Amino acid sequence: MLLYGLMPVISRIGSHTYYRLSVTGTQVPRAGPVLLVANHTNSLMDPALVTVAARRLVRFMAKAPLFTHSGIGWLVRAVGSVPVYRQMDNPKLVSQNFDSFRDVRTALAEGFAVGIFPEGISHSASRLQPLKTGAARIALGAAEQIGHAFPIVPMGLVFRDRRTFRSTARVLVGESCVWDDLAVRGAGDKEAVRELTRRIDTSMRAVTLNLHDWGDEELVRAAESVWQAEFGTSTDPLQQMERLRVTADALARLRLGDDADWRRVARELRSHDRILARLRLTPRTLRENVSPDDALGWMLRRAPLAVLLPLAGIGLLLFWVPRELAGAIGARMARSEGEDAIPTFRVLYGGPIFLGWFLALSAAASTFLGVLGGVIVFLLLPVLAFLSLVVGESRQLSSRTIRRFFTLRLQRRRIVALRARQRALAERLRDLLVRAAR
Repeated sequence: MLLYGLMPVISRIGSHTYYRLSVTGTQVPRAGPVLLVANHTNSLMDPALVTVAARRLVRFMAKAPLFTHSGIGWLVRAVGSVPVYRQMDNPKLVSQNFDSFRDVRTALAEGFAVGIFPEGISHSASRLQPLKTGAARIALGAAEQIGHAFPIVPMGLVFRDRRTFRSTARVLVGESCVWDDLAVRGAGDKEAVRELTRRIDTSMRAVTLNLHDWGDEELVRAAESVWQAEFGTSTDPLQQMERLRVTADALARLRLGDDADWRRVARELRSHDRILARLRLTPRTLRENVSPDDALGWMLRRAPLAVLLPLAGIGLLLFWVPRELAGAIGARMARSEGEDAIPTFRVLYGGPIFLGWFLALSAAASTFLGVLGGVIVFLLLPVLAFLSLVVGESRQLSSRTIRRFFTLRLQRRRIVALRARQRALAERLRDLLVRAAR
């Protein structure tokens, strides 16, 4: 458990560096026993995101093969993980779960936070996989030791493109399960285990987007964007996830019924989404009326960033080699674990690679500037890397906004037609959802 105390810091640095991460929803209790249950689509990056959202130390259960993995076994052991022996890995070792579950129940009884991924596997599927009963058995066993129920907090880890550097990621923290009526029944009560597993499943589905297949994601998100732009619904992430879930369920039911109206709306939604993408617009920005004064004010507020553009350019050149090297090594190391492990290995090996690169550049600088100069360069390089990241993303946002301004100003007739089409789409979508809810 050498790195256990540093886990929140390491997780925050790694998660916020690789993703544009946001955490929303309820607050995880800062003290006392809590069982954190989350979906699992992103290998060892998932525990890091759960730790960031929990804002406290968390002990995780991890599949036993990770403890002896040549690339990440040392990290899994160093952060105090507890091994889980799965039937699919080695049937002869499954009996050792008795000791693992005992250790986890004891940790909960002592007031620790424990993280578990009840699906039992890291996967690339578009929906939650059937939950194992381990989380329920652990919770019921710990409740016997503690004497009462404790929070079981669901977390939904939502990615737009989990493999891509600086893509968006969100952790939705849901309301704790209600299971006080089951806590006294113990882990030996099979019916209680099944019922608690069902409740955990329900709570996790409230914070995750479960699709028929990944091909539906673009359509469901397009529908939500049009709905929100036209009807001005709440932007609260948990409420947004509920709308996405309802939309996905409704469209799935309509599809199964071979509804011709659904097919036409789906086709028009996809077409509308593609047109807006080509124009660098979204359903929300399509409705904006951007005046020249608004655009000028926006640009003036960001003028100071222009001063940093040369530094950002230097940073991109200086750090191209370690960035590409970390990407290549991460992809190579992830082959044995699957594509969902690529971000994990990129972050894991990217840190040492960049540190080595900083040291190499500092050593080279010290030959010209002396030892003190080399130390100063070493301290400034991480700052330069951070500025390159921030300014590069701000510049991208600036160019997108400028293009949007000219599109809205110079293609007015087309914009008016698109606005009318979007409103009609939203109203037809509302009618479909009302029909599906009957």
